[in-house]
Amino acid sequence: MAGQHIELKLNQPGERLDRALATARPDISRMQWQRLIKAGMVLVNGRSARPSLRLEGGEQIIATLPETTDTELKPQPIPLDIRYEDADILLINKPAGMVVHPAPGHEDSTLVNAILAYCPDLPGIGGERRPGIVHRLDKDTSGLILVAKHDQALAYLQAQFKERTVKKQYLALVEGHVQPPAALIDAPIGRDPRQRKKMSVITNPSLTARPAQTQYETVTTYDDFTLLACMPLTGRTHQIRVHLAYIGYPIVGDAIYGRRKQRIRLKRHFLHAARLTFRRPSDEQEMTFEAELPPELQQVLDELNRV
Repeated sequence: MAGQHIELKLNQPGERLDRALATARPDISRMQWQRLIKAGMVLVNGRSARPSLRLEGGEQIIATLPETTDTELKPQPIPLDIRYEDADILLINKPAGMVVHPAPGHEDSTLVNAILAYCPDLPGIGGERRPGIVHRLDKDTSGLILVAKHDQALAYLQAQFKERTVKKQYLALVEGHVQPPAALIDAPIGRDPRQRKKMSVITNPSLTARPAQTQYETVTTYDDFTLLACMPLTGRTHQIRVHLAYIGYPIVGDAIYGRRKQRIRLKRHFLHAARLTFRRPSDEQEMTFEAELPPELQQVLDELNRV
């Protein structure tokens, strides 16, 4: 087998093989160890095994780790607004109009393409030289996005999102004067049964939906608009946009969930990931970062009259 051969001695009686390996080599995720075991690239006392094998203690493990391969994604030298970087992560202030990951119709000029050019020596994810996208922002949503440089950092950050210890705050300008000024929107979200490219709040129990909660509070009230701070407690597709439209206060400039006739001319929707709090993988220190509104959104606020 091609790749790097490593030898480990595991002395964890009663523990599952995949868990013990992830503990011994935390730079490789448990899921990745499971794939290696199932592929026959992990031998326990000279024999192949299953991830669920319970150890007796003192086993000799020989594992073959595949070399990191180049991905088909191409590096592109696109300027990045990097707000923080260390050996494990990148924190980027993404502009509106940039897609996060290549997809049909957006094969290049994405955030991933830009990161590959910025970090040519990227350790990689899952054996491929590519960044780990921890969470996503819609194409026309600007603001802070967290990226992992390797498997261990990705798993650590994803666990924080799953445990809801990451705090995210978005700024959204919406139509109308929001009442009540602060509240929790608790409404499940799923695919719109009539338009499959859209998401919607699903109230029919026979349709598929996932729980979704968004907390909001009023920041500033204008003539007939409100600037909200939105804190999503879950991470559903288009969650904030769907929830605000559902309660009758759609986001300004939202071509999918907003008003057909927009009263403010804006080439994007007014939604910005302004604040992010998370624990750093290297030392578990809690860190908070903020990103100011981009000029095109700040200009809109400057031209509105406060109430």
